[in-house]
Parts: sequence; C-alpha cells; structure tokens
Amino acid sequence: MTHTLMFVVNVDWFFLSHRLPIALEAQRQGYQVHIATGLTDRLDELQRHGLVVHPLALDRSSVGLGNAWRTVAQLWRVFRAVRPDVVHLVTIKPVLLGGLVARLAGVPAVVAAVSGLGFVFMAHGAKAKVRRWLVGALYRVALGHRNLKVIFQNPDDLRSLAKVADLPDSRVTMIRGSGVDLERYIPQPLPGGVPVVVLAARLLADKGVLEFVQAARLLKQRGCHARFALVGTVDPANPTSFTQAEVDAWVTEGVVEWWGHRSDMPQVLVAAQLVVLPSYREGLPKVLLEAAACGRAVVTTDVPGCRDAIDPGVTGVLVPVCNAAALADAMEVLINSPARCQAMGDAGRALAESAFDERQVVAAHLRIYQELVDKS
Repeated sequence: MTHTLMFVVNVDWFFLSHRLPIALEAQRQGYQVHIATGLTDRLDELQRHGLVVHPLALDRSSVGLGNAWRTVAQLWRVFRAVRPDVVHLVTIKPVLLGGLVARLAGVPAVVAAVSGLGFVFMAHGAKAKVRRWLVGALYRVALGHRNLKVIFQNPDDLRSLAKVADLPDSRVTMIRGSGVDLERYIPQPLPGGVPVVVLAARLLADKGVLEFVQAARLLKQRGCHARFALVGTVDPANPTSFTQAEVDAWVTEGVVEWWGHRSDMPQVLVAAQLVVLPSYREGLPKVLLEAAACGRAVVTTDVPGCRDAIDPGVTGVLVPVCNAAALADAMEVLINSPARCQAMGDAGRALAESAFDERQVVAAHLRIYQELVDKS
C-alpha cells in the first residue's frame, strides 16, 4: 500500500539543503511525497525530484495574526485535499500552525522537527518571560496530536520544550542534525598561502556575524596575517538580517571579504584553514558538520546546538557568546597553528563519520515514519 508523506517547510531552499535526502529515500521506499512550502526560485528543482508541490504564502518576517490565519486556511485546504498519512513539520511556524491544522484536519500521524527554539527562548526580561509562556501554550496545542513524534537536534532544546509543552518521553526523540554527505564533503590537506577563516551562514545578527567582523578587525589591528570571509547573503525576510549596505561597508573597510551565496560548499570549506560560527543559539548547525567532514577545525560558541556539533578541545574550540575579543583570541591561536588545525580537522572527520553520517539520519527518519504509520 502506498502511503503519502507531506513536508511543511517555511521556504523551499531550506528544505532542499536540509531535508531533501529524507524525501528521496521516502520515495525509494514507496511513499508519495508532497511538500507545502514558501517558494523562491526553486520550484523546478523540487519538481525535478518528483515532489508534488503546494505553494504556501508563509511570510517569514510577519508575526501578525492575519498572515497566520491565511497560512492555517491554506494548510487546511491542502491537508483535506491530499489526506496525507504522515505530515512532517519543519521549523517553528510550520510546527505551530501545521500542528494545529493537522489535529483539526484529522491527519493520522505527525512528525515535528524542532531545529532550534529561536529568539523567544534566548531573550531575557519580563516581556520575554510572557512570550515564552504564550509560545509554550501554543506548542502544547500544536504538539497535542495523539500519534506524534517530536525530533530535537540537541538536548537543551529537548529539555526546554518538553517542559513547557508537557511532552512525555514517548513522544520525543533526538537526531543530531540533518547529517552530512560524507562522499561529497571530503577532507583535503590544509591549503597553502595566507590562512583563510570562513563564516558561512545567512548574514543575521544571531549568527554572530557582527562579532566575527569585530574579531577580524581586532586581529588586523594586531597585525594577524589572514583573510576573513563571509559566505552567505542577507535575508530581508528576517528581522535580524544585516543590510547589503552594511556588508558592503565592511568590505570597503577591508576588514572582511564577502563571497556571497555559494553552491559549492565543499570547495569553500576546504579552501579555509578555519571555520567559524559565533551563533547565539542553534538546533545543530549544518555548516559545522560539513566543516568536520571536510577535516576543518572550528571555533564556535558555547551555546545549545553549537557546542553539540563539536568535541570541545578536540575538533574545535568553544568561546563565550557575544564576545568578539574571546573569539579573536581563539581564532588567532588556530590561525598561527596549522598543525593544531590539522589535528582538529582529522578528529572532526572521525566525529562526522561516527555521529553525523547523512545515511544514519535518513534511516532514523524513515523508521519514525513507519512507526507512526503502524500506529495509525
């Protein structure tokens, strides 16, 4: 019997970079796979993979009720028309809105992927406390389906959300990230010439972009001989994004290089001596898994998600969050020690092979789908 699996994701490019291998394996195992998502320019690519696409007008920058109700109405129509056996909800808005609609529409089974808890769980103060209570109430409703599995990427997120949403142990599991293709991301010897330090991410404040720029400025003032590259683009739909004008100003100042969006990430990473991600909080950052697979040492922050992606002191170095001076110090030590970078990179590859193999991640998801279908 053919079963129908539907992904609900906020935007197409995120699905392609983080969930496509799961969808393709589901197809190989006989599922008909649909995706409801916000579209950019990737519709043809989605359809080339045999996915049935349902465009979703999901405004990632909006927190208003009007947009939320439009999304709820769209999902209701899609769920009732397709009648999926399993719905896989990815990222915060799809989990909250899709979880609610899945219950109302009688979807037999729900998988909710929590790939980070977002700014609500990072903020401090009275307002943040109220927001967390409200978001917790929303999660309790959205994740109240009787046949549900919630996938977390790190233990901090699991503990935090399981507590506020009253999730029993039987409904939660942990899968460490989206995995990495070990046949595509292959270790190479460290490059010669001037050391290159890379930060690859969307150019958002909470990715630690400003701290990276400030650290690079400090190191240049100290006479450190290295290149510092931002790889990624601004994201106008995200309220924490830097503007293109700000990025251009950093480049004009000469403090960093801007390489823009790159689709050849294995080549980008092996061109670096060091990979940096000073993020404020993550689920489990894919770029750190990819860096490990490529045999590159990393510097990242001691926060949920980031610290779970490395073996501290072995495959990389942890620094305090929002601390450009500490970041600069850690970067300087590794820039000046290629032998240590190589040793950390070798250990990173071993970690990727044992813990982050994409095939293991895909297989774990398919087992969850089957378990839920069997219970339906």
